[in-house]
Amino acid sequence: MADAAHGLGGLKYDPKKRAKPPELNVFIALVVIVAAFELLGWLLYRDSFLFNTRPNVDAIFNWARLNIIILQVSIVGIIAIGVTQVIISGGIDLSSGSVVGATAMIVMSFAQTAVVNGNPNPKAIFGEWAMDLPVIVPVLVGLGCGLVAGLINGLLIAYTRIPPFIATLGMMVSARGLSKWWSNGNPISFPTESYAAIGKGMMPVVIFVCLAVLFHLILRYTLYGKHTYAIGSNEDAARMSGINVARHKVLIYAIAGMLASVAAIVLSSKNLTAQAGMGVMYELDAIAMSVIGGVSLAGGRGSIVGTVIGALIFGVIISGFTFLKLDAYYQEMVKGAIIVGAVVLDQWRQRRMASRM
Repeated sequence: MADAAHGLGGLKYDPKKRAKPPELNVFIALVVIVAAFELLGWLLYRDSFLFNTRPNVDAIFNWARLNIIILQVSIVGIIAIGVTQVIISGGIDLSSGSVVGATAMIVMSFAQTAVVNGNPNPKAIFGEWAMDLPVIVPVLVGLGCGLVAGLINGLLIAYTRIPPFIATLGMMVSARGLSKWWSNGNPISFPTESYAAIGKGMMPVVIFVCLAVLFHLILRYTLYGKHTYAIGSNEDAARMSGINVARHKVLIYAIAGMLASVAAIVLSSKNLTAQAGMGVMYELDAIAMSVIGGVSLAGGRGSIVGTVIGALIFGVIISGFTFLKLDAYYQEMVKGAIIVGAVVLDQWRQRRMASRM
């Protein structure tokens, strides 16, 4: 009895069995991928992927490449924050990319300036009443578009019991059709300076990071987060414990829709134009970022931190292929392999956890 651990029922604490945070494995994967591109860069081109090799620049890291990596994933990363919450709750959202396209077209219609180079705006959609509006107007219009799309998704899924795949697939097709119909397929351009400032410079990254921190705290420390994980883990048990599952699902999809609209606002502002084809495949990229980051497609597991790291992995791979001078179609093939690999990895994790129980 003298060797028994006090307060542990005779069991001894084994530090080797302590559970590691799942995000750690994702971060290790990120480090390995960066190291692989670094090694290939030196072997093929005698150049560094991550570090600065120019003698006339006083910096350790290649900040230009790092900025590009973060910038190119920040907009899809905003969508991934919403998609992460949907998947944790046991759902899926295939509509976010199309919501980006439709929202961008509608928002830009209310963000146009009246005069371009001393002449009337040649891309004007509405009359003077919709020109040079305060920036808050198009932003609110955009958030409203995302909210409506998300509410429709949530209401269909929660109250008609349509599978999330079908409900959001329908929204994906409808929203893409709306984006093409809005201006007969013509691009909408020439926003006001105040609207263009939203996506200028590193502002997309700032918005992405702020939203990631906000929803990380919400998921981890609020009742909303606890209910989201509970529904994804066992919906029937969550309902029996008193959670209004239907209402909470509507809230989750509404938030995901609004985050897709935020991405649309940032994207159209950054590009200074809106086109009907904006956001194509963004939904799959967002899902891949989430799953790579450790979010389980079965629901109940995952985190915003993991999704952010998954987004960085995506950005590193795309930038690394450009660094190695590989053609763009290779990137698409690798994206497809990443999506399939992420799902296979998720299934393996589930089987491994089930075998331990």
